[in-house]
Amino acid sequence: MSTQRLILATRNAHKVTELKAILADAGLELDLVGADAYPEVPDVKETGVTFAENALLKAHALAQATSLPAVADDSGLCVDVLGGAPGIFSARWAGRHGDDAANLELLLAQLADIDAAHRAAHFECAAALALPDGTERVVSGRLRGTLRHAPAGAGGFGYDPILQPEGETRTCAELSPQEKNAISHRGKAFRALVPAVRELVR
Repeated sequence: MSTQRLILATRNAHKVTELKAILADAGLELDLVGADAYPEVPDVKETGVTFAENALLKAHALAQATSLPAVADDSGLCVDVLGGAPGIFSARWAGRHGDDAANLELLLAQLADIDAAHRAAHFECAAALALPDGTERVVSGRLRGTLRHAPAGAGGFGYDPILQPEGETRTCAELSPQEKNAISHRGKAFRALVPAVRELVR
């Protein structure tokens, strides 16, 4: 009997590796591939107003296009004093999608006068599973912390250099990949999705 294929809606090989490890740890033998395995399927516009909506949009689009179960995630940084912003706009906070340096610079400027006691923030990730028949599940994971006044660390990406997780003296960008994966919002969300994968993907 062939192994059931599951598609992760990403072209990021690190995400595929991370989810593969989580599924393996859970004893689930699935043929996990990224969206690169289906280059004919276009990327989906993230038009939702929440992380969950965007994750579901991507998962459903891939499941419909391939007739296979699909997983997708959406994540960002939510700053308490900014009412949860940048949130779903995290990757394009400074105007151009994926310009990490500009996004970081703008956010630090916006928070320049905010003292340490009021710099609480969290990374949030929604992970969704969709089947070709429309069945869906969505879960979320959070990594809480506080925002530094200046970036520290060369690892990670995005806002990792300024978020210091609760109970840590280092930023996410100063953690090893293994340390970060153990506590990350995406790792938590993917692990929370395992029961749904176990139940629905055959």
